Amino acid sequence: MIVVIGSSNTDMVIKCEHLPAPGETILGGNFFMNAGGKGANQAVAAARLNGDVTFIAKVGNDVFGTQAIELFNKENITTEYIFIDDKNPSGVALINVDAKGENFITVAQGANGNLSVDDLKTLAHVLENADIILVQLEIPIQTIEYIATIAKQHNKIFILNPAPACKLADELLNKVSIITPNEKEAEMLTGISIMNIDSAKQAAQILSAKGIKTVILTLGEEGALLYHNNKFNLLETNKVTAVDTTAAGDVFNGALAVALSEKKSIEEAVQFANIAASISVTRLGAQASAPYRSEL
Repeated sequence: MIVVIGSSNTDMVIKCEHLPAPGETILGGNFFMNAGGKGANQAVAAARLNGDVTFIAKVGNDVFGTQAIELFNKENITTEYIFIDDKNPSGVALINVDAKGENFITVAQGANGNLSVDDLKTLAHVLENADIILVQLEIPIQTIEYIATIAKQHNKIFILNPAPACKLADELLNKVSIITPNEKEAEMLTGISIMNIDSAKQAAQILSAKGIKTVILTLGEEGALLYHNNKFNLLETNKVTAVDTTAAGDVFNGALAVALSEKKSIEEAVQFANIAASISVTRLGAQASAPYRSEL
């Protein structure tokens, strides 16, 4: 069983020719709403690839929360451990995507910011029965630290996708089995600006030295750099024309969890995740872009 713990948002997306500069207003572009949130995106990505997925999250007692749970159920995700917050609204993300597929995102956390340690303590049995636990950084850091502690105590595979980028304590990183930063996130965690493969390798070694067994740096169209058992492996991805990169990292992480749950080697799992992510960037939307197993 893959247990994904994280955020659920409603994404409000505008497709435009270029991303606006500060103070600039851009007319035109298409608007659409889509289910999102890094946790939800990763749960859906894993479920569509035939993973056995349980999602733990917190949503508001509102139409966005209700719609999100309905969508998760349609994706065959176990939703009985999603908390309803009567005080805070569901999370919302405002997203601009330009003609090249690049984006910027602003998130109002809402109920996501209220998924507490006390909530997770009531679900300790779920964590203890998990094969893989997958977490991101759109829920409170204290909650993530508690999850990491439980995962370490019970020898679970704990995948941390350190997004959105922020600095993390070494005490937390020491409890992580697999970390999956992109270039910006790796720079935030290590202080190393990722300019080429050599600097990526340097950042990976710094993260490994903090006690992380497996480091996977996602490098966009260059693929992913794996550092495992003191060995580097650059696993290339398919070359595609990107339309929207919004959830590429989320699809990568969901796919990685599925492959590992199927006992694939770490190299096979990264390659599987690369392929899934390369398909996702050819489509608009977050969860909507996640491919199904048959497409891989």
